[in-house]
Amino acid sequence: MENIKEKVHAGKARAEYIKVETNVQLHITDAGEGKPIVLIHGWPLSDEMYEYQYNDLVNKNFRVIGITLRGFGKSDKPYGSYHYDVHALDIKRVLDKLDIKDAMLVGFSMGGSIAVRFVSAYNEDQVTKLVLAGAAVPSWTQREDFPYNLPQKAVDELIKLNYKDRPKLLSDFAKIFSATETSLNEGIGSWLNGIGLSASSHATAECLVALRDTDLRPDLEKIQIPTLILHGKNDKICSFDLAEQMKAGIKGSHLVTFEKSGHSLFLEETHKFNTELIKFAEK
Repeated sequence: MENIKEKVHAGKARAEYIKVETNVQLHITDAGEGKPIVLIHGWPLSDEMYEYQYNDLVNKNFRVIGITLRGFGKSDKPYGSYHYDVHALDIKRVLDKLDIKDAMLVGFSMGGSIAVRFVSAYNEDQVTKLVLAGAAVPSWTQREDFPYNLPQKAVDELIKLNYKDRPKLLSDFAKIFSATETSLNEGIGSWLNGIGLSASSHATAECLVALRDTDLRPDLEKIQIPTLILHGKNDKICSFDLAEQMKAGIKGSHLVTFEKSGHSLFLEETHKFNTELIKFAEK
């Protein structure tokens, strides 16, 4: 019996939580071996949104690290600031603790905004490729000299709704998440809704404030690493105009259009999405 017990083991477990500051731990999915790919989720989801990316990437011999931002999913949810600098520093601390070098950083939606801020602030050897998927970049809201995407007043309404009826905010968001209301099946829709509900109300609102108020155009000029832009042609949350603005603002970047997708390109055209990630990572 003792011999059997000695032979049975689960393998070397990796940390599922990483402390980024006193009283703040982030949930991490860390799987596979090889060159690292770091995944940053969108608002109001968590690293669990990448469920249908993890296996494909691990099977292609990559180490895949999904980071759940503070305030979301299974990460700690402190009160306080939630602007992009806070999240970028959290990511820096996770990559430092895991001793990550030469990684490909993938950011979806708000995660794309945070990835841009990370690369512009910490342009070191940790991240050598950037992927922006349905990214809320360079500005999620319209400005005097930027006529694209949402008016700032529309985001004000979303913030109000968050504090009045957050489940309705999420269900309204779900209706425009994909190319059509039926692009994703009911099961996938309810799974995403459950992830969104696990976020804190405070983080949900404060990240909307960051999305509304942050202009990343100066950050784009600082990006010197190879950058791939993946964007749904029918995106109603981050309009395709934004993809064109990213391409114009990031020197040497490459844009791949997802003709059949809305915002949820990682689920609507999963095979194409995963293939593009793998192809870019292997370059």
